[in-house]
Amino acid sequence: MHIVLSGYYGFDNVGDDAILLSIIQGLKKWQHDIEITVLSNNPSATEQTYGVKAVNRWKMKEIHQLLKTADGLISGGGSLMQDQTGMKTIPYYAGVIQIAKWLKKPVFVYAQGMGPINHTISKFIVRKTFNKVDQITIRDKASQSLLTEIGVRKEAKIVPDPVMGLNGGDFHCEWLEHESLTAESYISVSVRDWPSTIAYKEKIAHSLDQLVRQGEQIVFLPMHGEHDLKTSQEVAALMQEKSLIAPSDLSIEEKIAVIGQSQLLIGMRLHSLIFSAIYATPFIAISYDPKIDAFADIVDQPVIGHVEKDDWNGVTLFERAIAILESYTTVQENMRQAVLPLQHEATATAKLAIETFSK
Repeated sequence: MHIVLSGYYGFDNVGDDAILLSIIQGLKKWQHDIEITVLSNNPSATEQTYGVKAVNRWKMKEIHQLLKTADGLISGGGSLMQDQTGMKTIPYYAGVIQIAKWLKKPVFVYAQGMGPINHTISKFIVRKTFNKVDQITIRDKASQSLLTEIGVRKEAKIVPDPVMGLNGGDFHCEWLEHESLTAESYISVSVRDWPSTIAYKEKIAHSLDQLVRQGEQIVFLPMHGEHDLKTSQEVAALMQEKSLIAPSDLSIEEKIAVIGQSQLLIGMRLHSLIFSAIYATPFIAISYDPKIDAFADIVDQPVIGHVEKDDWNGVTLFERAIAILESYTTVQENMRQAVLPLQHEATATAKLAIETFSK
């Protein structure tokens, strides 16, 4: 069986790279000899990192030829069908699906998060495209409601983010060892830049200072390369106390280990929260997007506030962190109970995809 994967791959975005890793692992779990070709922005790096074939995602003629001989297309995971970051995103991913359907190939929409879809033309494209695919799986109720609202008649099954299916037990990070950071000896922090009139970076810095004064060690983890490294440096510079910043070029497995082995995560990036959940490491989310609130709700973890709202501060964040640390065993066990079924369900999505292509 030869399957083509279409997603936001090859852009050095750790969230999407983790999705790719988890989908590849999931498919190979259920079909060991499966052949996978990824549409990538950096095909050579994708091939080297994941041990699969890859082609340039921008060469449509090449993609057409590839799909001719393939057994099916996976579109996902991640937030592909949205027009918030530009008007070309939806036409691109819908276009790849359309090529597959012209060639009469089955298409499996894999654990996607839908929206925002703001423009009428975007809604039209998604509706026309998704009504032709063979199976739709999406990662939350908001995505399911949005598809119904724009007129997608095909049933959309809610499944966990594929990254929940990763087994973090095998992952380790040499940088942690080099810094003499042992398991549960530090608090990990994932921040990102976001346009806001609220001084959210100052609020985070204030809370982290208070935690350091309580004897906690702070480790920033840049999830998205240089972008998050810059934001981490900005927040660290706003602090009066010392902190550590992990290298921005750690592998996916190493980043998962940094978060998983911390005693608590204070996080903005969705996949920092998901990495935390893999290990049942408690987290406090700082939201910038509904997908953050949705995931926190699924695993029963708190959202302290939104980067564009002024209803939280460094003190409330600090107090929530201390409350979690003081009742750590109970909080972690409750989270483990919430996460366990999601981990089983996440690997089942790959099985459903293979069944779709085997019909």
